[in-house]
Amino acid sequence: MATLEVSNLGISFGGLRAVDNFNLTIEKGQLYGLIGPNGAGKTTVFNMLTGVYKPTDGFIKLEGDDITGKSTIEINKAGIARTFQNIRLFKELSVLDNVKVGLHNIYKYSTLTGILRLPKYFKTEKLMNDRAHELLSVFGLDGEADTLASNLPYGKQRKLEIARALATNPKLLLLDEPAAGMNPNETKELMDTIKFVRDKFDMTILLIEHDMKLVSGICEKLTVLNFGQVLAQGDPSDVLNDPEVIKAYLGD
Repeated sequence: MATLEVSNLGISFGGLRAVDNFNLTIEKGQLYGLIGPNGAGKTTVFNMLTGVYKPTDGFIKLEGDDITGKSTIEINKAGIARTFQNIRLFKELSVLDNVKVGLHNIYKYSTLTGILRLPKYFKTEKLMNDRAHELLSVFGLDGEADTLASNLPYGKQRKLEIARALATNPKLLLLDEPAAGMNPNETKELMDTIKFVRDKFDMTILLIEHDMKLVSGICEKLTVLNFGQVLAQGDPSDVLNDPEVIKAYLGD
Protein backbone atom coordinates (compact mmCIF):
# COMPACT_ATOMS: atom_id res chain seq x y z
CA MET A 1 0.00 0.00 0.00
CA ALA A 2 1.31 3.44 -0.94
CA THR A 3 1.98 5.92 1.85
CA LEU A 4 0.37 8.72 -0.16
CA GLU A 5 -2.08 8.49 -3.04
CA VAL A 6 -3.38 11.67 -4.65
CA SER A 7 -5.87 11.48 -7.51
CA ASN A 8 -7.25 14.22 -9.76
CA LEU A 9 -6.58 16.87 -7.11
CA GLY A 10 -7.51 20.41 -8.01
CA ILE A 11 -8.33 23.76 -6.50
CA SER A 12 -9.74 27.03 -7.81
CA PHE A 13 -9.54 30.49 -6.29
CA GLY A 14 -12.35 32.53 -7.80
CA GLY A 15 -11.98 32.06 -11.54
CA LEU A 16 -8.34 30.95 -11.32
CA ARG A 17 -7.48 27.25 -11.57
CA ALA A 18 -4.39 27.10 -9.34
CA VAL A 19 -3.85 23.32 -9.50
CA ASP A 20 -5.56 20.98 -11.94
CA ASN A 21 -5.79 17.20 -12.19
CA PHE A 22 -2.79 16.55 -9.94
CA ASN A 23 -1.90 12.88 -9.42
CA LEU A 24 0.83 11.49 -7.19
CA THR A 25 1.74 8.16 -5.59
CA ILE A 26 4.53 7.87 -3.04
CA GLU A 27 5.61 4.49 -1.72
CA LYS A 28 6.74 3.91 1.85
CA GLY A 29 10.33 4.98 2.44
CA GLN A 30 10.63 7.00 -0.78
CA LEU A 31 12.38 10.34 -0.97
CA TYR A 32 10.24 12.10 -3.57
CA GLY A 33 10.75 15.52 -5.15
CA LEU A 34 8.08 17.99 -6.26
CA ILE A 35 9.75 20.63 -8.39
CA GLY A 36 8.84 23.48 -10.69
CA PRO A 37 9.48 27.16 -11.34
CA ASN A 38 8.35 29.78 -8.84
CA GLY A 39 4.56 30.06 -8.87
CA ALA A 40 4.09 26.58 -10.32
CA GLY A 41 1.67 25.50 -7.57
CA LYS A 42 4.00 23.43 -5.38
CA THR A 43 3.13 25.07 -2.06
CA THR A 44 -0.55 25.06 -3.00
CA VAL A 45 -0.31 21.27 -3.29
CA PHE A 46 1.32 21.12 0.15
CA ASN A 47 -1.43 23.31 1.56
CA MET A 48 -4.07 20.91 0.25
CA LEU A 49 -2.20 17.89 1.59
CA THR A 50 -2.06 19.47 5.05
CA GLY A 51 -5.57 20.92 5.27
CA VAL A 52 -4.65 24.59 4.89
CA TYR A 53 -6.73 24.61 1.68
CA LYS A 54 -9.67 22.34 0.94
CA PRO A 55 -9.44 20.87 -2.57
CA THR A 56 -12.14 21.76 -5.07
CA ASP A 57 -12.01 18.21 -6.40
CA GLY A 58 -10.04 14.97 -6.22
CA PHE A 59 -8.97 12.97 -3.16
CA ILE A 60 -6.00 12.39 -0.87
CA LYS A 61 -5.33 9.07 0.85
CA LEU A 62 -2.74 8.43 3.54
CA GLU A 63 -2.01 4.71 3.86
CA GLY A 64 -5.42 4.02 2.34
CA ASP A 65 -7.39 6.38 4.60
CA ASP A 66 -9.19 9.27 2.91
CA ILE A 67 -8.05 12.54 4.50
CA THR A 68 -9.43 14.87 1.82
CA GLY A 69 -10.75 18.11 3.28
CA LYS A 70 -9.87 17.29 6.89
CA SER A 71 -8.54 20.01 9.18
CA THR A 72 -4.85 20.68 9.66
CA ILE A 73 -4.96 19.20 13.17
CA GLU A 74 -6.76 16.07 11.98
CA ILE A 75 -4.27 15.56 9.17
CA ASN A 76 -1.32 16.04 11.51
CA LYS A 77 -2.76 13.46 13.89
CA ALA A 78 -3.33 11.11 10.94
CA GLY A 79 0.39 11.25 10.22
CA ILE A 80 1.45 14.16 7.98
CA ALA A 81 3.95 16.72 9.28
CA ARG A 82 5.51 19.60 7.39
CA THR A 83 8.00 22.43 7.45
CA PHE A 84 7.54 25.79 5.75
CA GLN A 85 9.49 27.85 3.25
CA ASN A 86 9.46 30.66 5.83
CA ILE A 87 10.64 29.08 9.07
CA ARG A 88 7.95 28.83 11.74
CA LEU A 89 9.42 28.17 15.17
CA PHE A 90 8.32 29.14 18.67
CA LYS A 91 11.20 31.56 18.90
CA GLU A 92 10.51 32.52 22.51
CA LEU A 93 10.95 28.86 23.55
CA SER A 94 14.16 26.90 23.92
CA VAL A 95 15.39 24.48 21.28
CA LEU A 96 14.38 21.57 23.53
CA ASP A 97 10.89 22.94 24.19
CA ASN A 98 10.26 23.46 20.47
CA VAL A 99 10.75 19.73 19.92
CA LYS A 100 8.65 18.87 22.99
CA VAL A 101 5.74 20.79 21.47
CA GLY A 102 5.68 18.17 18.72
CA LEU A 103 5.94 15.35 21.23
CA HIS A 104 2.68 16.35 22.92
CA ASN A 105 0.92 14.49 20.09
CA ILE A 106 2.36 11.28 21.53
CA TYR A 107 3.05 11.78 25.24
CA LYS A 108 0.04 12.97 27.21
CA TYR A 109 -1.05 13.62 30.77
CA SER A 110 -4.10 15.36 32.19
CA THR A 111 -4.19 19.00 33.23
CA LEU A 112 -4.73 17.92 36.82
CA THR A 113 -1.66 15.66 36.66
CA GLY A 114 0.40 18.60 35.46
CA ILE A 115 -0.92 21.03 38.08
CA LEU A 116 -0.44 18.62 40.98
CA ARG A 117 2.85 17.27 39.65
CA LEU A 118 1.69 13.70 40.09
CA PRO A 119 4.16 10.82 39.39
CA LYS A 120 2.88 10.41 35.84
CA TYR A 121 3.87 14.02 35.11
CA PHE A 122 7.53 13.42 36.00
CA LYS A 123 7.61 10.08 34.18
CA THR A 124 6.12 11.59 31.02
CA GLU A 125 8.37 14.66 31.13
CA LYS A 126 11.43 12.43 31.38
CA LEU A 127 10.31 10.38 28.39
CA MET A 128 9.72 13.57 26.41
CA ASN A 129 13.07 15.06 27.37
CA ASP A 130 14.91 11.87 26.43
CA ARG A 131 13.13 11.64 23.06
CA ALA A 132 13.67 15.33 22.34
CA HIS A 133 17.40 15.04 23.03
CA GLU A 134 17.55 11.96 20.78
CA LEU A 135 15.96 13.88 17.90
CA LEU A 136 18.17 16.92 18.47
CA SER A 137 21.27 14.72 18.35
CA VAL A 138 20.32 13.63 14.82
CA PHE A 139 20.72 17.26 13.73
CA GLY A 140 23.72 18.09 15.92
CA LEU A 141 21.60 20.34 18.13
CA ASP A 142 21.65 18.44 21.42
CA GLY A 143 24.37 20.73 22.78
CA GLU A 144 22.08 23.74 22.24
CA ALA A 145 18.97 22.35 23.89
CA ASP A 146 18.69 25.29 26.31
CA THR A 147 19.33 27.96 23.66
CA LEU A 148 16.42 30.14 22.61
CA ALA A 149 15.28 29.12 19.14
CA SER A 150 15.53 32.76 18.03
CA ASN A 151 19.25 32.76 18.87
CA LEU A 152 20.12 29.86 16.57
CA PRO A 153 21.82 30.61 13.24
CA TYR A 154 19.53 30.38 10.24
CA GLY A 155 20.74 26.96 9.10
CA LYS A 156 20.23 25.47 12.54
CA GLN A 157 16.72 26.93 12.75
CA ARG A 158 15.95 24.99 9.57
CA LYS A 159 17.18 21.79 11.21
CA LEU A 160 15.21 22.48 14.38
CA GLU A 161 12.00 22.87 12.38
CA ILE A 162 12.56 19.44 10.81
CA ALA A 163 13.34 17.92 14.22
CA ARG A 164 10.09 19.32 15.61
CA ALA A 165 8.14 17.90 12.67
CA LEU A 166 9.72 14.48 13.26
CA ALA A 167 8.68 14.66 16.91
CA THR A 168 5.06 14.14 15.85
CA ASN A 169 6.08 10.67 14.58
CA PRO A 170 4.72 11.23 11.06
CA LYS A 171 4.07 8.67 8.35
CA LEU A 172 4.88 11.35 5.75
CA LEU A 173 7.19 14.34 6.14
CA LEU A 174 6.68 17.33 3.82
CA LEU A 175 9.61 19.71 3.42
CA ASP A 176 8.86 23.03 1.68
CA GLU A 177 12.13 24.33 0.17
CA PRO A 178 14.20 23.50 3.26
CA ALA A 179 17.41 24.77 1.63
CA ALA A 180 15.99 28.23 0.90
CA GLY A 181 18.41 30.92 2.06
CA MET A 182 21.29 28.53 2.71
CA ASN A 183 24.78 28.75 1.33
CA PRO A 184 26.16 25.81 -0.71
CA ASN A 185 27.91 24.17 2.26
CA GLU A 186 24.81 24.43 4.46
CA THR A 187 22.69 23.07 1.62
CA LYS A 188 24.90 20.02 1.11
CA GLU A 189 24.93 19.31 4.84
CA LEU A 190 21.14 19.60 5.01
CA MET A 191 20.60 17.29 2.03
CA ASP A 192 22.89 14.71 3.64
CA THR A 193 20.88 15.05 6.86
CA ILE A 194 17.58 14.56 5.01
CA LYS A 195 18.88 11.35 3.46
CA PHE A 196 20.10 10.22 6.89
CA VAL A 197 16.67 10.94 8.42
CA ARG A 198 14.96 8.91 5.69
CA ASP A 199 17.24 5.94 6.34
CA LYS A 200 17.34 6.14 10.16
CA PHE A 201 13.58 6.52 10.64
CA ASP A 202 12.45 4.68 7.49
CA MET A 203 10.70 7.96 6.75
CA THR A 204 8.70 8.79 3.64
CA ILE A 205 9.58 12.31 2.51
CA LEU A 206 8.12 14.67 -0.07
CA LEU A 207 10.47 17.54 -0.82
CA ILE A 208 9.58 20.78 -2.61
CA GLU A 209 12.36 22.51 -4.48
CA HIS A 210 12.79 24.72 -7.53
CA ASP A 211 16.47 23.82 -7.96
CA MET A 212 16.50 20.85 -10.38
CA LYS A 213 20.11 19.92 -9.73
CA LEU A 214 19.65 19.90 -5.98
CA VAL A 215 16.54 17.77 -5.86
CA SER A 216 17.64 15.33 -8.57
CA GLY A 217 20.74 14.58 -6.50
CA ILE A 218 18.81 13.07 -3.59
CA CYS A 219 15.32 12.11 -4.80
CA GLU A 220 14.37 8.76 -6.32
CA LYS A 221 11.29 10.06 -8.14
CA LEU A 222 10.23 13.49 -9.35
CA THR A 223 7.06 15.28 -10.33
CA VAL A 224 7.39 18.57 -12.20
CA LEU A 225 4.64 21.19 -11.94
CA ASN A 226 4.13 24.29 -14.05
CA PHE A 227 1.10 26.59 -13.93
CA GLY A 228 -0.62 24.06 -11.66
CA GLN A 229 -0.32 21.13 -14.07
CA VAL A 230 1.98 18.12 -14.11
CA LEU A 231 4.58 18.34 -16.87
CA ALA A 232 6.44 15.11 -16.13
CA GLN A 233 6.80 12.33 -13.57
CA GLY A 234 9.30 9.53 -13.06
CA ASP A 235 13.01 8.91 -12.57
CA PRO A 236 15.14 12.08 -12.28
CA SER A 237 17.21 11.27 -15.37
CA ASP A 238 14.09 10.91 -17.53
CA VAL A 239 12.25 13.87 -16.08
CA LEU A 240 15.10 16.34 -16.36
CA ASN A 241 15.67 15.44 -20.02
CA ASP A 242 12.00 15.91 -20.88
CA PRO A 243 11.68 18.71 -23.50
CA GLU A 244 8.65 20.22 -21.72
CA VAL A 245 10.55 20.41 -18.44
CA ILE A 246 13.57 22.01 -20.10
CA LYS A 247 11.29 24.55 -21.79
CA ALA A 248 9.56 25.40 -18.50
CA TYR A 249 12.88 26.17 -16.83
CA LEU A 250 14.84 27.67 -19.68
CA GLY A 251 12.12 29.15 -21.89
CA ASP A 252 11.94 28.85 -25.68
